[in-house]
Amino acid sequence: MIFFIFASLEAKSNSDFEKKNIYLIPGQGADERLYKNLKLDTSIFKIHHIKYEIPYKEEDLKAYALRLSKQIDATKEFYLIGVSLGGMIATEINEILKPKRVIIISSAKCRGELPGQYTFQKKIPVYKIVPKGVIKQASFIMQPLVEPDRKNEKETCVAMLKAKDPTFLKRTVGMIVNWDRTTYDPNIIHIHGNNDHTINIKKVDYTYLIENGSHMMMLTRADEITEIIMSVIE
Repeated sequence: MIFFIFASLEAKSNSDFEKKNIYLIPGQGADERLYKNLKLDTSIFKIHHIKYEIPYKEEDLKAYALRLSKQIDATKEFYLIGVSLGGMIATEINEILKPKRVIIISSAKCRGELPGQYTFQKKIPVYKIVPKGVIKQASFIMQPLVEPDRKNEKETCVAMLKAKDPTFLKRTVGMIVNWDRTTYDPNIIHIHGNNDHTINIKKVDYTYLIENGSHMMMLTRADEITEIIMSVIE
């Protein structure tokens, strides 16, 4: 009889414990491999990777975020983490589903934090006349030039870019160019590097600074980012 009592208590304890759900959104030229060096304890956290879909023609960032949010089980408490474009999408999903906490990395929370080239392209939309195949090929050339420390994870970066659909790349450029968000939730945690040549830190209102961190730091500085994420969640 005593054995069954203890067995029942243990079963109840195990069933009462629920892992914390974390949804990860990658960058524009990336997929779930971007988070391969993130060391979150899987005995505590249940990790979910948001899968990108091809945006509809002329779909805006808010509508696209709404569509991707269908991959999230909002009936359970969850945390949202996004890198670069993924951070912008996380900012929009925050307005829709109200996660427990949003953490964005190497990203922007509103249009004002984006580089000036996006303002220029909104006035003169050069991207519209550039073939989608050229946009993809240009990514292979520009990425190592703009973010040289990508060489530390060259194989992963090249593999992720190769897997990208050119239509996805072109249409997401359009979404970023036309993103109209001017305000954001001040509770969003923003981790940024002061050596980010894609989204310059001078325009960013960040929460945590990674010294000499680049736009690729989710791959190259994952240990430090993991520590910050753990401190925020716990």
